[in-house]
Amino acid sequence: MRLEIRSRGIELCAASEDSIRRRLGFALGRFGSRVGRVTVQLADTDARRGGADTRCRIIARLLPAGRVCVEVTDTDPNTALNRAAQRIGLAVGREFLRRQNAGRNRGR
Repeated sequence: MRLEIRSRGIELCAASEDSIRRRLGFALGRFGSRVGRVTVQLADTDARRGGADTRCRIIARLLPAGRVCVEVTDTDPNTALNRAAQRIGLAVGREFLRRQNAGRNRGR
């Protein structure tokens, strides 16, 4: 799994990036090489108005083809990231289960 982290309006230190890597490794590690590239996008959505809303979007590219995307908005960046990581793990699991069931039903 290749990980790309992008942020807009939010400063990320090395410890934050390590935390993101660990969290996504935990959420997606069970899928092994079936997950190609994962992009994490963190953005401050209320920067102009002085608010503190953070949007976390995670896009997982699946192999051999496909993509799963989740988006969470929260006032706390860590909470947004944790919720998005949990949701991407569940969404990728559902997608692989869907593919597995579609393969079984094709022969009927």
